[in-house]
Amino acid sequence: MSELTLGRLGPLPGRLLRLYTGLALYGAGIGFQVESNLGNSPWDVLHEGLSLRTGWSIGMWVIVGGALVMLLWIPLRQRPGLGTISNVFCVGLFADLTLWLTPTPDDLAVRTGYLVLAILITAVATGLYIGAGFGAGPRDGLMTGLAARGLSIRLSRTLVEMTVLAAGWLLGGTAGVGTLLFAFTIGPLAQVCIRLLAVRKPQSEGGAV
Repeated sequence: MSELTLGRLGPLPGRLLRLYTGLALYGAGIGFQVESNLGNSPWDVLHEGLSLRTGWSIGMWVIVGGALVMLLWIPLRQRPGLGTISNVFCVGLFADLTLWLTPTPDDLAVRTGYLVLAILITAVATGLYIGAGFGAGPRDGLMTGLAARGLSIRLSRTLVEMTVLAAGWLLGGTAGVGTLLFAFTIGPLAQVCIRLLAVRKPQSEGGAV
């Protein structure tokens, strides 16, 4: 992410617009993937499983889960930003709104379309909210915090996501082909979106960007 220059990201209103647009889209991505019924992302397998067991909405568990994960930041000495706090509340609200507004399809082609749309929306959302430079989401911060204590990013992400996936599946959350497709595609797609949507340094007098 060399294109990101967090100290020179442009006017604050534009950054806030990117942040909250990204978080809204992230919540919409969750909603479409859940409605596809083809398999959720690992964290949302857990959120759906908890929702089925408690009667609380998936979005509510996204919020509660984010807040609980942030408590783990304390021993890891991670510092939340505006984006972290906003992530906790906004993503869950927009996930529930999308689930409420979106019809549940029976046709496999439509469900597949929902899944593909969800992954693309999530990738764009990641590029927007990371590019705003207001801090990592609570779950991403957990993994970077573990990495700062000696684990690699890849290992910490794998351990965390396999744990929540297993717990969510045992609770009745939906895991399937969509879970695998999300796992294999979201990283490369998000990387492309981060590069495309990153705010670049203003052009200097020498012409370098």
